[in-house]
Amino acid sequence: MKTSRTIGFAAAALCLALLAGCETPDSRIRNSPQIFARLTPDQQALVKGGQIAVGFDMDMVRLALGEPTRITMKTNRGGQYEVWHYVTYEDYQGAVIYTGYYHRWGGWGSPVFWGDVGYYDGFPVRVHDRIRVEFDTGGRVDRIEQDKT
Repeated sequence: MKTSRTIGFAAAALCLALLAGCETPDSRIRNSPQIFARLTPDQQALVKGGQIAVGFDMDMVRLALGEPTRITMKTNRGGQYEVWHYVTYEDYQGAVIYTGYYHRWGGWGSPVFWGDVGYYDGFPVRVHDRIRVEFDTGGRVDRIEQDKT
């Protein structure tokens, strides 16, 4: 009896952890209402739809898209700037296997990568930038690249 109760608690905790990891623009807006309140109505509409625009700052991008999968730094004549990558993990025919940030948890069922290639459950996969956001040296979106749907 005690074992089944422990298993029940563990299952409930796991479900809560998984649900907490499923962020949406609405949940991020609820968690950061002060950032959302300072946006114009047009910007608010974009954020609610999970979209961004040139000129958004980093907080606005996080509100719309969540945490990037990875961040790289670039340097040009103007200085250093960040590039945020929101990626999918695909097999070599291009079929999406996994999307998002949570590969960082590690463990069973999580992709393991070395650069842009790796393995997911023993199968070779590649990293594909679904959305790539380049910021200017002032921390505002300068360029957006994304797959055409």
